[in-house]
Amino acid sequence: MRGFMADLIVIAFDSEADAEAAYNEIQVLQNDLVVELAGLALVKVDDEGKTKVEYPGVVGKVGAGAAGGALFGALIGILFLVPIAGLVFGGLFGALFAGLDKTNLDAEFRDRVKSAVSAGKSAVVLYATKITTDKFASALAGYNGTVVQTSLSEKDERELIHDLSGAR
Repeated sequence: MRGFMADLIVIAFDSEADAEAAYNEIQVLQNDLVVELAGLALVKVDDEGKTKVEYPGVVGKVGAGAAGGALFGALIGILFLVPIAGLVFGGLFGALFAGLDKTNLDAEFRDRVKSAVSAGKSAVVLYATKITTDKFASALAGYNGTVVQTSLSEKDERELIHDLSGAR
């Protein structure tokens, strides 16, 4: 058994409609206890490269407390270069980047996300505290998503990528 750890999963989509459908499906999967979320966002990048981020409404059961929510918001901001209220001070932003570089969220990861979620594309970003990988992948297989990066074990990541790409 591993200690408490959340997995950051970015799934890129060529179609905004597929991303929105997957985003809604993930909320259903949370209600069915297939995934427990500490954060969930739908990221849309228009044809001009402008990024829009949507979070579930108050009816969503996503909740990691204020600190977890702030961290998830900061991760979204860093990955997609979205301005983050509250991290205006350079020292805080620098400290966050330094901390991320000690994790799997290094510059290479950020570059992979930026290249996969470019102009005209969308992504679903989730911060999961628990996930049943096979059921999750099976439920999302029809939406044509591509797993850009996860902090799951290598075996789990391979299975998730394989299962998501298997329905194409």
